[in-house]
Amino acid sequence: MNIPESVKYTKEHEWIRSEGNVCTVGVTDYAQGELGDIIYLDITSDPGSEVKQGDTVGSIEAVKTVSEVFSPVSGKILEINTAINDNPSIVNTEPYEGGWIFKIEPSNQDEISNLLGSGDYKKLIGV
Repeated sequence: MNIPESVKYTKEHEWIRSEGNVCTVGVTDYAQGELGDIIYLDITSDPGSEVKQGDTVGSIEAVKTVSEVFSPVSGKILEINTAINDNPSIVNTEPYEGGWIFKIEPSNQDEISNLLGSGDYKKLIGV
């Protein structure tokens, strides 16, 4: 199981990678494995919209179940990864690279530092 140290994690199994004032968000390798084959993503927050930490920004539909996607931080949605609409299985094969879900400009950097590091996330999932 891939749990990079370069990203932060939520208890709801999203990851966030901070690159200056832009953060990339996706679901963890653990989450995609639990969901199974992902067949559809419905991101309901549009670029330019403001979200709060913990807000639902969309959903992921897999063969086994449907799961909500939450924003790990408050801020403005900058971009949605439209490539995953054409090939949703990329979230299964590349959850931390091509399978990212959205980019956000955080309004409170402290929210990022309060998220889980890789060690705490491993403890959360029992690895």
